Amino acid sequence: MIKLGTNEIQYIAIFESITGATAKDCLIDVDNGRITFVVKEGHAGAAIGKGGTKIKHVRNVVGKNIEVIEYSKIAEKFISNILMPVVPKNIRIDDSDTKKVAIITITDKDKGIAIGKNGKNIDKIKTLVKRHYEIDGIKIV
Repeated sequence: MIKLGTNEIQYIAIFESITGATAKDCLIDVDNGRITFVVKEGHAGAAIGKGGTKIKHVRNVVGKNIEVIEYSKIAEKFISNILMPVVPKNIRIDDSDTKKVAIITITDKDKGIAIGKNGKNIDKIKTLVKRHYEIDGIKIV
């Protein structure tokens, strides 16, 4: 179960009231000035709005960059959704060791985007898959 703090709950309330989409999770990244919302399956389009109007409105209200990720019951699909616009060649979950690890195969040209400046994107992936699937680590190959 995901435990949300007061700030996350407030941001979710604002997000849902503006977009009409249902948020399952909210990740505040203070260092990078962004908030990531995980929305129910099928709610990403509604959350973004035509031409990105709803997301722009949320961004203006909260004063931070906004990201929307569509949830999936399938861990590999969820990881793929987090990685967008990068399209991974393959994602597999290895639980043969004591820790469960997601191994993501990406083209060399997309690795920098997937990892992000100072590892900000890989940190987001690690946090979200740990919270939603109890996956302990991410390995990009």
